[in-house]
Amino acid sequence: MSLPLNLSVVVPIYNEEDSLGELVDQLLKSLRGTAESFELVLVNDGSTDNTAEKLRDLSSKVPELVGVLLRKNYGQTAAMAAGFDIARGEIVVSLDGDLQNDPADIPYLVEKLREGYDLVSGWRYQRQDAELQRKLPSRIANRLIGRVTGVRLHDYGCSLKAYRREVLDDMRLYGELHRFLPVLANIEGARITEVKVNHRPRQYGNSKYGIDRTFRVLMDLLTVWFMNRFLTRPMYVFGFGGLVAIAGSLLASTYLLIIKLTGEDIGNRPLFTLALVLGLAGVQAFCFGLLGELQIRTYHESQGRPIYRIRATLRGGRSI
Repeated sequence: MSLPLNLSVVVPIYNEEDSLGELVDQLLKSLRGTAESFELVLVNDGSTDNTAEKLRDLSSKVPELVGVLLRKNYGQTAAMAAGFDIARGEIVVSLDGDLQNDPADIPYLVEKLREGYDLVSGWRYQRQDAELQRKLPSRIANRLIGRVTGVRLHDYGCSLKAYRREVLDDMRLYGELHRFLPVLANIEGARITEVKVNHRPRQYGNSKYGIDRTFRVLMDLLTVWFMNRFLTRPMYVFGFGGLVAIAGSLLASTYLLIIKLTGEDIGNRPLFTLALVLGLAGVQAFCFGLLGELQIRTYHESQGRPIYRIRATLRGGRSI
């Protein structure tokens, strides 16, 4: 197991006991016929069903399988980060564990990556999901993300992606930034492309996403936009905001001063109070939010502190 590997396949799993066995069979069928030396890193993100027991059983039967059991449900970003950290392959491929991504596409993504790219993202061009609930919001989100970040992809939400190891080593995941991995890779100077992949209807269970996902995506988009444009030059945004605030304050103060010199009382004017309160509160809230994001990123990167906790890592059915 100490020999270098060409490929690691990372799959975050949450309550997928019905699909887990079939998923592993399809992955093995897709990869065992290739010349790749590979491992399957399946991360159980605190499932409440029998996923952990099935994963433990499969790890004792499949030599290529590495099972990772997290202590609780941390979310998809943390599960992917755990899988990326444990993966030993020169190339890392991620996909969902619900069988909607097709493992047969993995060799194609790896081949495309070796043409000189650092990240290859899947595009579910014939997506098998409900139109109003999933496909339409996804199209709107993809266009918005592309316009805001400048990294234009058809399908940011597709988990089927291939990465070079060195690109993942340069990125640190926290919050729910797994949706924006291409943007984070672009910040690090990665060469990115997109390929069409198969997408299949869900066979087991239900979707884990709700309406609250839209709010989280918008908040994360603001964070990624700031990181993409101002991560190494925060004074550009803070300085501009400060100058605007100062200019507004000077204009308002000049107007009120002129009125004061004419003998009128300005202390009880609603304009004076409203401008003061809203200006200070707005600038402070916005700046504190961005500073908080920078501090969280610095905290995780400087201390090397992971955003997850592992209960056990399974090889050959045993904890290591």
